[in-house]
Amino acid sequence: IAKRGVELECIHFFSYPYTSERAKEKVLELAKLMTRYCGRMTVDVVGFTEIQEAIRDNCPEEYFTLIMRRFMMRISQRVADQVKAKALVTGENLGQVASQTMDAMAVTGAVVDIPMFHPLIGMDKDEVIAISRKIETFDISIQPYEDCCTVFTPKHPRTHPTIAGVEKAERGAEWDEPIKRAVAGTKVTVIKAFSKGE
Repeated sequence: IAKRGVELECIHFFSYPYTSERAKEKVLELAKLMTRYCGRMTVDVVGFTEIQEAIRDNCPEEYFTLIMRRFMMRISQRVADQVKAKALVTGENLGQVASQTMDAMAVTGAVVDIPMFHPLIGMDKDEVIAISRKIETFDISIQPYEDCCTVFTPKHPRTHPTIAGVEKAERGAEWDEPIKRAVAGTKVTVIKAFSKGE
Protein backbone atom coordinates (compact mmCIF):
# COMPACT_ATOMS: atom_id res chain seq x y z
CA ILE A 1 0.00 0.00 0.00
CA ALA A 2 2.81 2.42 0.89
CA LYS A 3 4.47 1.59 -2.46
CA ARG A 4 1.47 3.21 -4.13
CA GLY A 5 2.03 6.46 -2.28
CA VAL A 6 -0.73 5.97 0.28
CA GLU A 7 -0.21 7.82 3.57
CA LEU A 8 -0.43 5.34 6.44
CA GLU A 9 -1.87 5.75 9.92
CA CYS A 10 -1.48 2.66 12.09
CA ILE A 11 -3.58 1.45 15.00
CA HIS A 12 -2.21 -0.61 17.89
CA PHE A 13 -4.62 -2.10 20.42
CA PHE A 14 -3.02 -2.05 23.86
CA SER A 15 -4.36 -4.21 26.70
CA TYR A 16 -2.44 -3.18 29.81
CA PRO A 17 -1.82 -4.89 32.24
CA TYR A 18 -2.31 -8.03 30.14
CA THR A 19 0.19 -6.66 27.65
CA SER A 20 3.31 -4.74 28.63
CA GLU A 21 4.70 -1.32 27.80
CA ARG A 22 7.45 -3.19 25.98
CA ALA A 23 4.89 -4.62 23.56
CA LYS A 24 3.81 -1.08 22.69
CA GLU A 25 7.44 0.01 22.29
CA LYS A 26 7.98 -2.88 19.87
CA VAL A 27 5.17 -1.56 17.66
CA LEU A 28 6.66 1.94 17.68
CA GLU A 29 10.08 0.51 16.76
CA LEU A 30 8.54 -1.34 13.82
CA ALA A 31 6.75 1.81 12.71
CA LYS A 32 10.03 3.74 12.85
CA LEU A 33 11.65 1.19 10.54
CA MET A 34 8.70 1.36 8.16
CA THR A 35 9.12 5.11 7.72
CA ARG A 36 12.05 4.27 5.44
CA TYR A 37 9.46 3.15 2.91
CA CYS A 38 6.53 5.46 3.58
CA GLY A 39 7.92 8.60 5.18
CA ARG A 40 6.32 10.05 8.28
CA MET A 41 3.85 7.74 10.02
CA THR A 42 1.21 8.21 12.69
CA VAL A 43 0.56 5.45 15.25
CA ASP A 44 -2.67 5.49 17.23
CA VAL A 45 -2.54 3.46 20.46
CA VAL A 46 -6.01 2.43 21.59
CA GLY A 47 -6.64 1.17 25.11
CA PHE A 48 -8.50 -2.12 24.61
CA THR A 49 -8.56 -3.64 28.10
CA GLU A 50 -12.10 -2.60 29.05
CA ILE A 51 -13.58 -4.08 25.88
CA GLN A 52 -11.60 -7.32 26.15
CA GLU A 53 -12.67 -7.79 29.76
CA ALA A 54 -16.29 -7.17 28.78
CA ILE A 55 -16.00 -9.76 26.02
CA ARG A 56 -14.53 -12.25 28.50
CA ASP A 57 -17.29 -11.59 31.03
CA ASN A 58 -20.29 -11.49 28.69
CA CYS A 59 -19.69 -13.55 25.55
CA PRO A 60 -19.31 -17.27 24.74
CA GLU A 61 -15.64 -18.28 24.88
CA GLU A 62 -15.53 -19.80 21.40
CA TYR A 63 -16.36 -16.35 19.98
CA PHE A 64 -13.83 -14.30 22.02
CA THR A 65 -11.32 -13.77 19.20
CA LEU A 66 -13.93 -13.05 16.54
CA ILE A 67 -15.77 -10.55 18.70
CA MET A 68 -12.50 -8.91 19.70
CA ARG A 69 -11.55 -8.49 16.04
CA ARG A 70 -14.97 -7.07 15.20
CA PHE A 71 -14.49 -4.44 17.91
CA MET A 72 -11.04 -3.66 16.54
CA MET A 73 -12.67 -2.98 13.18
CA ARG A 74 -15.45 -0.86 14.69
CA ILE A 75 -12.91 1.27 16.57
CA SER A 76 -10.63 1.45 13.52
CA GLN A 77 -13.47 2.76 11.40
CA ARG A 78 -14.29 5.45 13.97
CA VAL A 79 -10.64 6.54 14.05
CA ALA A 80 -10.55 6.41 10.24
CA ASP A 81 -13.64 8.61 10.06
CA GLN A 82 -12.00 11.16 12.39
CA VAL A 83 -8.85 11.42 10.26
CA LYS A 84 -10.74 11.10 6.95
CA ALA A 85 -9.01 7.84 6.01
CA LYS A 86 -10.58 6.13 3.01
CA ALA A 87 -9.88 2.47 3.84
CA LEU A 88 -8.64 0.00 6.44
CA VAL A 89 -5.63 -2.23 5.74
CA THR A 90 -4.89 -5.42 7.68
CA GLY A 91 -2.05 -7.94 7.65
CA GLU A 92 -4.32 -10.98 7.52
CA ASN A 93 -3.53 -13.90 5.26
CA LEU A 94 -6.13 -16.51 4.52
CA GLY A 95 -6.11 -19.59 6.74
CA GLN A 96 -2.99 -18.68 8.74
CA VAL A 97 -4.87 -18.85 12.07
CA ALA A 98 -8.40 -19.73 13.21
CA SER A 99 -9.64 -16.14 12.96
CA GLN A 100 -8.47 -15.89 9.35
CA THR A 101 -10.68 -18.46 7.66
CA MET A 102 -12.82 -17.02 4.88
CA ASP A 103 -15.93 -17.23 7.08
CA ALA A 104 -14.18 -15.57 10.03
CA MET A 105 -12.82 -12.74 7.88
CA ALA A 106 -16.26 -12.14 6.35
CA VAL A 107 -17.83 -11.89 9.81
CA THR A 108 -15.07 -9.56 11.01
CA GLY A 109 -15.33 -7.25 8.00
CA ALA A 110 -19.12 -7.08 8.15
CA VAL A 111 -19.04 -4.38 10.86
CA VAL A 112 -17.38 -1.69 8.72
CA ASP A 113 -18.64 0.18 5.70
CA ILE A 114 -15.38 1.46 4.24
CA PRO A 115 -13.12 -0.67 2.02
CA MET A 116 -10.81 -3.19 3.72
CA PHE A 117 -7.59 -4.19 1.97
CA HIS A 118 -5.58 -7.32 2.81
CA PRO A 119 -2.33 -7.11 0.80
CA LEU A 120 -0.93 -10.34 2.32
CA ILE A 121 -4.11 -12.34 1.81
CA GLY A 122 -2.67 -15.06 -0.46
CA MET A 123 0.81 -15.33 1.04
CA ASP A 124 1.98 -18.15 3.25
CA LYS A 125 4.03 -17.71 6.41
CA ASP A 126 7.39 -18.26 4.68
CA GLU A 127 6.65 -15.55 2.11
CA VAL A 128 5.71 -13.05 4.82
CA ILE A 129 8.87 -13.90 6.78
CA ALA A 130 10.98 -13.43 3.64
CA ILE A 131 9.54 -9.95 3.14
CA SER A 132 10.09 -9.04 6.79
CA ARG A 133 13.74 -10.11 6.52
CA LYS A 134 14.18 -8.06 3.36
CA ILE A 135 12.78 -4.90 4.94
CA GLU A 136 14.63 -5.63 8.22
CA THR A 137 11.59 -5.86 10.50
CA PHE A 138 11.92 -9.58 11.27
CA ASP A 139 14.24 -9.33 14.28
CA ILE A 140 11.98 -6.83 16.02
CA SER A 141 8.76 -8.61 15.09
CA ILE A 142 9.85 -11.88 16.73
CA GLN A 143 10.66 -10.25 20.08
CA PRO A 144 8.63 -12.23 22.65
CA TYR A 145 6.28 -9.50 23.85
CA GLU A 146 2.60 -10.38 23.98
CA ASP A 147 -0.06 -8.45 22.11
CA CYS A 148 -3.79 -8.11 22.66
CA CYS A 149 -4.50 -11.09 20.38
CA THR A 150 -2.97 -13.37 23.04
CA VAL A 151 -5.34 -12.12 25.77
CA PHE A 152 -8.25 -14.44 26.71
CA THR A 153 -7.57 -16.80 23.80
CA PRO A 154 -10.32 -19.44 23.52
CA LYS A 155 -9.37 -23.11 23.79
CA HIS A 156 -11.63 -24.01 20.87
CA PRO A 157 -12.20 -20.94 18.68
CA ARG A 158 -15.11 -20.86 16.25
CA THR A 159 -13.52 -21.14 12.79
CA HIS A 160 -16.62 -21.09 10.58
CA PRO A 161 -18.93 -18.53 12.19
CA THR A 162 -22.06 -16.96 10.77
CA ILE A 163 -22.98 -13.31 11.13
CA ALA A 164 -26.19 -14.30 12.93
CA GLY A 165 -24.24 -16.47 15.38
CA VAL A 166 -21.64 -13.84 16.25
CA GLU A 167 -24.25 -11.08 16.55
CA LYS A 168 -26.14 -13.24 19.03
CA ALA A 169 -22.89 -13.87 20.95
CA GLU A 170 -22.28 -10.09 21.18
CA ARG A 171 -25.64 -9.35 22.79
CA GLY A 172 -24.40 -9.99 26.32
CA ALA A 173 -23.29 -6.41 27.02
CA GLU A 174 -23.74 -2.75 26.09
CA TRP A 175 -20.90 -1.78 23.77
CA ASP A 176 -21.39 1.77 22.55
CA GLU A 177 -19.97 3.58 25.58
CA PRO A 178 -16.84 1.38 25.87
CA ILE A 179 -16.16 1.97 22.17
CA LYS A 180 -16.55 5.74 22.64
CA ARG A 181 -14.17 5.67 25.62
CA ALA A 182 -11.59 3.64 23.68
CA VAL A 183 -11.68 6.06 20.74
CA ALA A 184 -11.60 9.14 22.99
CA GLY A 185 -8.60 7.77 24.90
CA THR A 186 -6.51 7.08 21.81
CA LYS A 187 -2.90 8.23 22.18
CA VAL A 188 -1.38 9.56 18.95
CA THR A 189 2.35 9.35 18.16
CA VAL A 190 3.79 10.93 15.02
CA ILE A 191 7.00 9.23 13.91
CA LYS A 192 9.27 11.26 11.68
CA ALA A 193 10.87 9.70 8.64
CA PHE A 194 13.79 7.35 9.33
CA SER A 195 17.20 8.88 8.66
CA LYS A 196 20.40 7.04 7.75
CA GLY A 197 22.44 6.22 10.81
CA GLU A 198 19.43 5.96 13.13
